[in-house]
Amino acid sequence: MTGIEPEVLIEKRDGLGRITLNRPKSINALNHSMVQQIAAALLEWSGDDDVRAVVLAGAGERGLCAGGDIVSIYNDAKDGGTGSLDFWRDEYILNAAIANYGKPYIALMDGIVMGGGVGVSAHGSVRVVTERSMVGMPETGIGFVPDVGGTYLLSRAPGELGTHIALTTARLSAGDAIACGFADHFVPSDKLDEFVDAVARTSVDEALTAFAQPAPVSELIAQQSWIDAAYSAETVPQIVSRLRSSGVAEAEKAAEQILGKSPTAVTVTLRALRQARELESLEAVLDQEFRVSTASLRSHDLVEGIRAQVVEKDRNPQWSPAQLSDVDAEQVESYFAPLGDRELGLSQTYAAQVGGAQEGRS
Repeated sequence: MTGIEPEVLIEKRDGLGRITLNRPKSINALNHSMVQQIAAALLEWSGDDDVRAVVLAGAGERGLCAGGDIVSIYNDAKDGGTGSLDFWRDEYILNAAIANYGKPYIALMDGIVMGGGVGVSAHGSVRVVTERSMVGMPETGIGFVPDVGGTYLLSRAPGELGTHIALTTARLSAGDAIACGFADHFVPSDKLDEFVDAVARTSVDEALTAFAQPAPVSELIAQQSWIDAAYSAETVPQIVSRLRSSGVAEAEKAAEQILGKSPTAVTVTLRALRQARELESLEAVLDQEFRVSTASLRSHDLVEGIRAQVVEKDRNPQWSPAQLSDVDAEQVESYFAPLGDRELGLSQTYAAQVGGAQEGRS
């Protein structure tokens, strides 16, 4: 009898800690167990002198990771459970751990990299994309809000590009991902194995020198003028109005894309992005995202969005409210309400670490 394949392959070999997400049929969608296994491996390797660097990859031909296991989130939300909150808590803690990892963390962002896949890759220190890369934060399309530190990355993209990406769920090419701060290096997909072998034989820097190529042109950057002009508006209805009146075909298409998303989700997303710009650390943004995710789990639109896009696949979500003009300000405010003793609390840990480091230097 054939044994069940592990969902994460974890191996230490040739000076590298190797993590392979191993659910190729679901494009390596993340679940709670996978997050816990990755976190445990990183913790173990952090003190292991035999591990010089960590490499994250995805099994199969389709991509690194299509995101979180949203069918499980759907079932949890529909049944009034709390399992998704436990998953998100550990996932966001892992995102912060990746960002602060003391050794090179090399993410091979080949193929599809969405949502939770961005969380386990784009916070790493060495982020590699290929000609096959398709990177994005698709949350507003399912009535959710970008998380896993996505609002931190999006809010720090040039100009208003991050706002455009978040509200329309735009997909980023390799060139776009590098230009927007989601990735660092371009390596052709057929050279990835050789690149990793070179890291094992030599060093990260030498391997990059040998295999990294100039970043492809970003088509998104080329459109920044109309994007900045439209998305600098204060509200989503104002953004849509500017897009529609711009006279630019791509802008008019973007307006229709936004109007197809959950009105509540895009409104909360815009506020989350604007507030994330003012927060000083990834940890503080993750704390905010946990509050928003907690509120989203009990929302109508998250269940309805996943039903329409993933479960029944009729692609016809019935959002409530259905119009941007009907989104209630108090409802939006509730997404950012403090959680008391249920807070994620990463920013407090971050502040303590920074304070301790400064005290040590004084």
